[in-house]
Amino acid sequence: MTTLLVEDIGLLVHGDATIAPVRDTTLLIEDGRVAGIGVEHPNPDRVLSAAGLTVMPGLVDGHVHPTFGEWTPAQNSIGWIGNYLHGGTTSMVSAGELHIPGLDFGSLTPELVLSIAITSKHTTGRSRPSGVKVNAGTVLLVPGMTEEHFDRAHREGIEHLKFIFYDWNRLGDGEAQRYVDWAHDRGMTVKMHSGGVSRSGSSRVAGRDVAVAVRPDIIGHISGGPIPSPDEDIIGIIADLPSAAIEVCSSMNYRATKLVAEQLSARGELSRLTLGTDTPGGTGVIPRGMLRNICFLSSICGVDPVAAVAAATGQTAKAHGLDTGVLTEGAPADLLVLGPITGSTAGDGLECFALGDLPGIAAVLVDGVPLVKTRSEQTPPPSRAVSWRGESVPSAAPAPPRTGCC
Repeated sequence: MTTLLVEDIGLLVHGDATIAPVRDTTLLIEDGRVAGIGVEHPNPDRVLSAAGLTVMPGLVDGHVHPTFGEWTPAQNSIGWIGNYLHGGTTSMVSAGELHIPGLDFGSLTPELVLSIAITSKHTTGRSRPSGVKVNAGTVLLVPGMTEEHFDRAHREGIEHLKFIFYDWNRLGDGEAQRYVDWAHDRGMTVKMHSGGVSRSGSSRVAGRDVAVAVRPDIIGHISGGPIPSPDEDIIGIIADLPSAAIEVCSSMNYRATKLVAEQLSARGELSRLTLGTDTPGGTGVIPRGMLRNICFLSSICGVDPVAAVAAATGQTAKAHGLDTGVLTEGAPADLLVLGPITGSTAGDGLECFALGDLPGIAAVLVDGVPLVKTRSEQTPPPSRAVSWRGESVPSAAPAPPRTGCC
């Protein structure tokens, strides 16, 4: 059994808004999973001193568009997933492999969309680019699919499906609702593109009438991807679909996002909020996109930073059926060590978010393995440095190629 003790933690945030953060504590990791909080170990294999910084779960980006490994033709960039790792993202969920060169959105067939999802699941999804858990292989739902298509997807381990190019002129024939039922029968989650058309120009406008009729599990980028539905539709979706997760992405309309946060807060339903970047795409490649989402929600939208962190970690993971996003006993040890950058007036990571200050990331661990050991390549360093001691401390992942400044 391999043990890692994270000591000198100034603040530990669990990724669950119902659990209060803990100060001045430790975290014990055994064989890649959390074995205890606030405990010691007489002889751990390795020790990470967090130097009084904040420990929180790794970020879970609930809306990405991978293509092949770490190459995205949407921005002609290589290494973007590694850059996101250095921005704190340890898990991500595909919202569809849309950007394959030559893919004709007007001629998608059931066989084609299923083949793309299966291929992505067993290539990008299997390879863990830069060590990130990429949940790739999302079926883009199109007319004409049969229950056998859903059976095949399930046999291949596919867990996610999405409405984006679906012809909503067919809404009254019941096919879309059957898709949701077939997905649920097989334990799959269904996301819906909401709002106006996307970068492709081929997506279908989906407002309250469509969302309420179809009742997906997750309302994708409700505040814009990049164009949201009218305010009354946003309010109606939140009210009329009380069991649906409500997703906000970095492609957001900022005013509409504030409306979403206010509506969920007023209803006492911030636990429904999930986050993503909706990248790569027209919004770009944004390694720090998830951190910026948390900062915006906390500093502008009035969301408590503990709740904002939960939205970016445990809540997004739960909505997509992932076994990560929280730091509790038995959970995967996917975590960040971060804190205020020199010059910030914040005292810890949560205060950074409340002020809207970008925190500096010192370390990123996935399944207890340090992929970033002492310094992120995508943030300035925090004001205090972490240190390691013990045997066989794995080397950090190589710094990925830089693809942008944002």
